[in-house]
Amino acid sequence: MAKNLDEVKEHAGNILGMMLKTPQTPGGLNGPGKLVRKILVAEDVYVPEYDMCKEYYISILMDRQKRMNAIIYSTEGGMNIEEVAEKTPHLVFKEHVDPALGLQEFQARKIAFNLGLSGQAFKNMYKFIKNLYKAYISSDASLIEINPAVKTGEDKIVAVDAKVRIEDNSLYRHPDLAAMRDEKEEDPTEVEAKKYDLNYVKLDGNVGCMVNGAGLAMATMDLIKQSGGSPANFLDVGGTADAERVEKGFRIILSDPNVKAILVNIFGGIVRADRVAQGVIDAYNNIGEINVPIIVRLRGTNAEKAKELIEKSGLKVHYAVEFQEAADLVKKVLA
Repeated sequence: MAKNLDEVKEHAGNILGMMLKTPQTPGGLNGPGKLVRKILVAEDVYVPEYDMCKEYYISILMDRQKRMNAIIYSTEGGMNIEEVAEKTPHLVFKEHVDPALGLQEFQARKIAFNLGLSGQAFKNMYKFIKNLYKAYISSDASLIEINPAVKTGEDKIVAVDAKVRIEDNSLYRHPDLAAMRDEKEEDPTEVEAKKYDLNYVKLDGNVGCMVNGAGLAMATMDLIKQSGGSPANFLDVGGTADAERVEKGFRIILSDPNVKAILVNIFGGIVRADRVAQGVIDAYNNIGEINVPIIVRLRGTNAEKAKELIEKSGLKVHYAVEFQEAADLVKKVLA
């Protein structure tokens, strides 16, 4: 809390440059934390007579099972909503909104009523819910979570804290939102992968994965788990993988010191298996000495040519034909 500009400067000087440690930062409270580079200065909405304020939880997200948007809300704001749902489920409400019809007037009124509001506070919450849903739709968000939304002493409804997640595939329609991206707050490896159109997500395991297609990636990670390993990443090179992208994928996987083996599992439909094989060879030659075993399974278009390229390269690569064979090789190299 700062009561004047001098206190703002003092607090900002103490916060900027510190290593923030929370359950959500890398490694949690015992991890290295995150370097604070920016500060959000917000107006205090709580009055001295704190009892006059009331906190609520409100979120909008997609319910894939019902194929509708869902507004989840509770009178227990400012708390972990998962704990509230577990201990007092009757205090968590859900309102489904048909995306073809949009939020109806009676639904916004119902939400304000279930939150126990009346008078001006009821009217303001009604407007707040309508505007919140409009923001959710117009920004192509996949989640908007307000925790807490506060009823002030003057019966105003204010979003005190919020989390917004935008659907990546819609960002081309929102250049203003895309411009707000802060790459310093993202995993640097994932940022690097995105430059080459590689779908990469870092995990905590010991076996690097390179696949094409999300479905094959899921199956490959299951295979690794069943073989006694644990996936170190999700890396989908996509349907247009060439030698350059495969090499870049190898470099990204090898940047993780936890990787003890790499499994390349490619089904050549659109992508040609021989191009992937050439990428494996180029990666080996260009990166230099690779100290982790590599298992390669290439099936589909030009698979035989790919196998021939790998065998003639003289590289220390374990080649597999069947899925189970690849699983056995993973288990063998990790033993």
